[in-house]
Amino acid sequence: MPVADTSQLISGVAERYASSLFELALEAGSVDAVGSDLGRFQAMIDDSEDLKRLIRSPVFSAEEQAKAVAAIVEKAGFSPLVANFLKVVASNRRLFAVPGMVKAYRVIAARHRGEITAEITSAHALTAAQEAELKAALKGVTGKDVAIAVTVDPSILGGLIVKVGSRQIDTSLRTKLSTLKLALKEVG
Repeated sequence: MPVADTSQLISGVAERYASSLFELALEAGSVDAVGSDLGRFQAMIDDSEDLKRLIRSPVFSAEEQAKAVAAIVEKAGFSPLVANFLKVVASNRRLFAVPGMVKAYRVIAARHRGEITAEITSAHALTAAQEAELKAALKGVTGKDVAIAVTVDPSILGGLIVKVGSRQIDTSLRTKLSTLKLALKEVG
């Protein structure tokens, strides 16, 4: 029997933690506030190489990670629920899965609101107007309200990659160039 790859392991861990956090947030009536705090923490990770290193590197002990996270959540002024959650995640040596937890939480919260979630990858940050236009277009296609989670990845060069459930639409410039390169090889 093949061993599960690490992305499946992270996904399972992330979903369990996110589900537990969602249940607590629902009880406390703070689903949106928790989602907002998680989004802010993800933005901090995206903007800081040091924080990325802290959550990914096995060099740091659980104690070091927990101390660093405690300082970050205090300075950022996160709600007690999110602060405690992140401290527990750090002390359990699961910080590497936080980005997956944030995504999973968004999906669970959206499902609870009767929305579907679309994962968008863009070469650059989208403006509020572009996000609104994208949501409207996706609602037209799916017939449901759509929450979007945007990831910026400059390596796609341009265009978008949109994933809704099991469907993926890739209009990235990188993919178009790869297809063109392949076609040119076949011609020559």
